[in-house]
Amino acid sequence: MNHLRFVAALALVAAPLPAFAQAAPIAAPASAFDADRADILGMAGNYKVRFDMQEATSWRADYTPIPVKVSGGFEAVRVIEDSGRVIRLQHLLVVDAGGKPMVIKHWRQDWEYEPARVLTYAGPDAWTWAALSPEQRKGVWSQTVYQVDDSPRYGGWGKWQTVGGVRRWQSGESWRPLARRDAIRGPVYDRYLGINRHALAPAGWIHWQDNLKIGEVSGKLSPIVQEYVLNSYTKNDGFEIKAAEGYWAATKGYWAAIRAEWDRIAAAKGGIRITEEADHGTVISGRVLEIADELQAGKIKEADAIRTAKALMDQATRAAGG
Repeated sequence: MNHLRFVAALALVAAPLPAFAQAAPIAAPASAFDADRADILGMAGNYKVRFDMQEATSWRADYTPIPVKVSGGFEAVRVIEDSGRVIRLQHLLVVDAGGKPMVIKHWRQDWEYEPARVLTYAGPDAWTWAALSPEQRKGVWSQTVYQVDDSPRYGGWGKWQTVGGVRRWQSGESWRPLARRDAIRGPVYDRYLGINRHALAPAGWIHWQDNLKIGEVSGKLSPIVQEYVLNSYTKNDGFEIKAAEGYWAATKGYWAAIRAEWDRIAAAKGGIRITEEADHGTVISGRVLEIADELQAGKIKEADAIRTAKALMDQATRAAGG
């Protein structure tokens, strides 16, 4: 997928969408651990998604919050690994491109029970391991969010709890790089300090974010504006689900190798360094996605695709000092 195709596809997610569908009930779990797993696995499915983003409170007299931005699309969310204590969910965005479905490999969320360490954002171009003590990780699930090329975006941890009658997971504060919606504008802030919350609802689930947008002012990091993001996932089968399934069937081996290579780099080097890029997340992301498209189209063999992508990853992480 080239740069123009990627940008054009993302612009299509604001198109009108059909009516909501209802979620299937989840069976009663036998333990707290099972209840947590049921909630995480309950996020898998087919959805109409609404992305509602609002800069609400300016922390500086010289900054005016940007207008509210609402967009949407369709996503197939699939469980690509479940080993009990680790669950990986892959999001696949499906858009209409001139009357034909186009699949964009979207973000990924990995959940781990009582992790010893979590890969976290450490500032521009850098991700490092945060260690959790035995006390810190007791009963805790980490959530690590990955970009479209499976490089890390941010990580956090927290517990699934019932608050006011609602089951939810909430992270502590964690650093995050700018999302594409902000990065392409070249704003005065360059990172977020954010909190994630996930909760299942009768019709699907929500992903809520409380983001403090921060930038450098007079040589030090300073708060700029508070943003609230509510991403609503509503069960819906009224889109080209087969397109998402076809894409994943053709490319899952390739992406498994990419995930494994990022994991190897992070373990071997104590984290990851790679140059960030506004449109795609990292400087190699566009090409890594393009290789997957070539694999699906039969233009390249899987082994060659993996070899080419690994070489890009090695080159980019070395260039960034990682």
